[in-house]
Amino acid sequence: MQAGALVLAGGLGLAGAAAADTVKVGIIGPFSGPFALQGKNFQAGVEAWLAQNGKSVAGHDVEIVYRDLPAANPQQARALAQELIVRDKVQYLGGVYFTPDAMAITPLLKQGNVPLVIFNAATSAIMTSSPLVVRTSFTTAQTTTPLGKAVVDRGVRKFVTAVTDYGPGVDAEIAFKKAVEAAGGQVVETIRMPLNTTEFSPIMQRIRDAGAQGVFAFLPSGPPTLGFVKSFNDTGLKQGGVKLFATGDLTQESDLPALGEAASGMITGFHYAVSHDSDANRRFVAAAEKAIGGPGQLSFPAVGAYDGMYVIAKMIAATGGKQDAEKAVEAVKGLAWESPRGPVRIDPETRHITQTIYLREVAKDDKGHWINKEIQSFPEQADPGLAK
Repeated sequence: MQAGALVLAGGLGLAGAAAADTVKVGIIGPFSGPFALQGKNFQAGVEAWLAQNGKSVAGHDVEIVYRDLPAANPQQARALAQELIVRDKVQYLGGVYFTPDAMAITPLLKQGNVPLVIFNAATSAIMTSSPLVVRTSFTTAQTTTPLGKAVVDRGVRKFVTAVTDYGPGVDAEIAFKKAVEAAGGQVVETIRMPLNTTEFSPIMQRIRDAGAQGVFAFLPSGPPTLGFVKSFNDTGLKQGGVKLFATGDLTQESDLPALGEAASGMITGFHYAVSHDSDANRRFVAAAEKAIGGPGQLSFPAVGAYDGMYVIAKMIAATGGKQDAEKAVEAVKGLAWESPRGPVRIDPETRHITQTIYLREVAKDDKGHWINKEIQSFPEQADPGLAK
């Protein structure tokens, strides 16, 4: 059997193209384990969309089938996707928190006749692995490039980068270094950390020894980000005047109460903040907080899922409920709408989302709650990681 071949039940080949009264959407995410809050945000975004728009599209009921992938595990991701396609007969796949899992799933899409809408996984290269992938999240290159120029403009010129050593981290390191150097700054050392790193003191010592004015960090949201920021403070780097910059993964809203003063004043670049000031976002936050069980747990994966459901609904309508992955993807190329994060568009060439990237500062709002306060915006940002 060829690598990536999909075993279909009964030897029937591609799934049938007849319209279905019920269209099934399979969502893969971390619904248990250390990253369970991210999966919970996927579900909150999906449920918020259904609550606002109903559970049918173009006369077809929409059924969501969730599958739990607690941590990055490409082999398990592939098995879950195959199970959803073959046994559960889903017409669409969505979710996927980690890049290696997305890369394991994409070889199944063509023969399974199923598109994949990425709610989070943030490596640029996912989009080149299959023409049946659409992304409604972000990439680390997209969120990092404006940040690199902005922090140099604020007077910090000598940096160390510290990133998790997998696709998004490498993308972030490359994009930040390129942006900093183009703006006249310098990256004096690059540090790559294994995905399972939990002890950061040796990393902080390397940062101290490098004599940098600023640190750029990328780690996947969850327990590692809390540990990194805590170590940065405990080792005296912040008190010594070193500035910590990052993607928004390090300051997701659900972590801000625990970070507290340790993150005060920290500057991040990202595509969404729960505090974003728009009516569309306020409606989304109200529905998503109800779905997730109250305020304080809502974070950025929810908006990727919410917008992902918008895109999937457009696909269902365009295909009349029939299973036709190529037609479904073609229908959303160039699609533009007002997201809770601001105006967005699916780039017709890359199938990646073009959006505003925000410079945010961790601060307290007028009620004394820690938020990511938007202080500068960079509209219509494509993904530099896909630039030819």
